[in-house]
Amino acid sequence: MEAEAIKFFYACAMAAGLGTGIAAFGCGIGQGLGLKSAVEGVARNPEASGKVTVTMLIGLAMIESLCIYALVVSLILLFAAPMTTVVKQIVGVDAH
Repeated sequence: MEAEAIKFFYACAMAAGLGTGIAAFGCGIGQGLGLKSAVEGVARNPEASGKVTVTMLIGLAMIESLCIYALVVSLILLFAAPMTTVVKQIVGVDAH
């Protein structure tokens, strides 16, 4: 039973790390492409820089929220799911 709980805890830790890493990678690419397009748009039409900047900032905030959601799911995987009685005893958290 202990071995299964430890394997489950390690699997949750690996899933959390990989999930956060992949989300950060994807969000970084998305933000880079969005910023690139906004700069190109302002370079072509400097008069529209206000509207382009506002739209870009809203889009970047939406992309960043996806990465934050992935972080929240990873934290749930780490701290909520694997906290069985056996894992709590191994980690040293009170199992009551």
